Amino acid sequence: MIVSIMQPYFFPYIGYFQLMRQSDVFVFHDDVQYIKGGWVNRNRILRDGVPVWLTLPVRKAAADLAINQRRYRLDRGTIASMLRRIKAAYRRAPQFAAVFPVVEELLNFADENIAAFNINLLERIAARLGIGTRFLVSSAMEKDNRLKGQMRVFDMCRRLRATTYVNPIGGTMLYQPDAFAAAGIELRFLQPTPLSYPQFGAAPVADLSIIDALMFNDEEAAAGLLDKYRLPAPPQAR
Repeated sequence: MIVSIMQPYFFPYIGYFQLMRQSDVFVFHDDVQYIKGGWVNRNRILRDGVPVWLTLPVRKAAADLAINQRRYRLDRGTIASMLRRIKAAYRRAPQFAAVFPVVEELLNFADENIAAFNINLLERIAARLGIGTRFLVSSAMEKDNRLKGQMRVFDMCRRLRATTYVNPIGGTMLYQPDAFAAAGIELRFLQPTPLSYPQFGAAPVADLSIIDALMFNDEEAAAGLLDKYRLPAPPQAR
């Protein structure tokens, strides 16, 4: 049983969907604190060969609230402005006609709750990529909500009867392989291999929003990108 747990990000890069693809169960970690300046409400797209931020504004609220307690500002002007930026960036992309209506529909999702909004777009894109993983939402799980960090992950993994926990490669400093081993769980880190696909004939720019990958790759090619990763074993504790 392979489990991965991630906050619900806003149109994340292909590595997020690779993590979904290799998991038996993927948990959207929606009941942890929303952190300003992260990937929950923004990502990067390509404009004139340069990565630029695409940010969905969040309504002001107490800083200690969880992701599923925060709300987007989904007024008509904000969404129209975002769609104009995406259209200007990708109107000449080979898959624009097929992909832009999907992005438009996702951005016009009516629920302002950040977790609900992001989970909807993540599940919809996953389906488009042919990902058949089982999805769960952490706030709906029975667990010990007093736990934090690694102990919280242990608790969820045990309840899901996980034998392997896979995290993005950027989390190598967050988790201790020997502690996972003592809990009977194998810890692995997913590392995307360098991806390259035509981006208007310019030098490739990596780690952009999934919007970019979908604009330049048809459904078959985009699905093929999901297998471009490594799962190196973590370094052994001394």
